[in-house]
Amino acid sequence: MSTQPEKKSRFSRKPKDPDNPGRLSQFKTLYQASVKQNPKIPLWMALTFVVTLLVFMVLLHFVFSSWIYTAILGAIFGLLATVIVFGRLAERAAYGSMEGKAGGTGAALQSLKRGWTYDQEPVAAEAGRARKMSELSNAAMVFRAIGKPGVVLIGEGPSGASRKLLESERKRVSRVAGPEVPVHVLRVGAGEDTVKLAVLAKTMKGLDKKLTDAEVQAVTKRLRALGATKPPIPKGVDPRNAPRMDRKAMRGR
Repeated sequence: MSTQPEKKSRFSRKPKDPDNPGRLSQFKTLYQASVKQNPKIPLWMALTFVVTLLVFMVLLHFVFSSWIYTAILGAIFGLLATVIVFGRLAERAAYGSMEGKAGGTGAALQSLKRGWTYDQEPVAAEAGRARKMSELSNAAMVFRAIGKPGVVLIGEGPSGASRKLLESERKRVSRVAGPEVPVHVLRVGAGEDTVKLAVLAKTMKGLDKKLTDAEVQAVTKRLRALGATKPPIPKGVDPRNAPRMDRKAMRGR
């Protein structure tokens, strides 16, 4: 007796790929993580929707003279405004969750767009007496980005150790890149003379542009040939395992 394979219906659902969650699943995960960081997000979303709805209903009523039609259009614009506000709040929450965490700078650099090249892992690090992951917050690290403003070195960690590490890396980069290439030094944190992670990319983009695209590529090649100082991080501790922001999820993709 021959057995024939069962025919699959063209209307049968495809099995879900665990490595590729849908948009709703991504949005749900992002929403839960954001609300955990900032519990006021639902309130701001509701307020945005109601205010936008009322404003558009009043404005559009003078055009269409129909409360039902204006309510539908107002709801559409309200949902759009709510999504935009949620995206901004979720981004702030993501930066807030990375504040003070080792390797947070590498995650923040992901918001840089075309025209920049950067290393997602530190080019120099000093862990001090840290011997386990919980003590890595006391590690000083330096991250490097290259763009039209020149070379930007970003330090994180304890003030004294990060300043010392930044100065050492600045001299090292200047020696290889050449005196004509500007080298900017920034430190992330919440104290004086520091930049918050949330505005790090904006601060870097605001620097005066001094290099052409060709010069940026040339400097990048020189520094890649230079390599990185081997970070003295304790065994089993990897700064590359720092939290990463899901930019696509924030944009609803």
